Amino acid sequence: LLSLGTGTTSEFDKTHTAEETAKWGALQWMLVIQQMTEAASSYVTDYYLSTVFQDLHSQNNYLRVQENALTGTTTKADDASEANMELLAQVGENLLKKPVSKDNPETYEEALKRFAKLLSDRKKLRANKASY
Repeated sequence: LLSLGTGTTSEFDKTHTAEETAKWGALQWMLVIQQMTEAASSYVTDYYLSTVFQDLHSQNNYLRVQENALTGTTTKADDASEANMELLAQVGENLLKKPVSKDNPETYEEALKRFAKLLSDRKKLRANKASY
């Protein structure tokens, strides 16, 4: 299973003072709750799938690819400007060089190559079985 995320921001790393949050209206609170719910859902799903694949001794068959520290215009899903597309391409290039996790020092680039080979080998195996 190759799971491709759309990226998340580091908004949750921010702290807010009581004075700031006291000035928030209902809309601001709803947006914060929505962001927290979406982020939690993504993390919980990833954790669950990762755990299931580990329990099945198939952890090499699951890879989640997602940048978790988007900033600026790269966080805007509706910004298809050439400048933003170039920024997103750079985010992707940088992500390839990052380790998959704290527990897995393999880079995303290495993991994706390994995953592609695994899928290719399985396709060849199925094609060989079908020709019998």
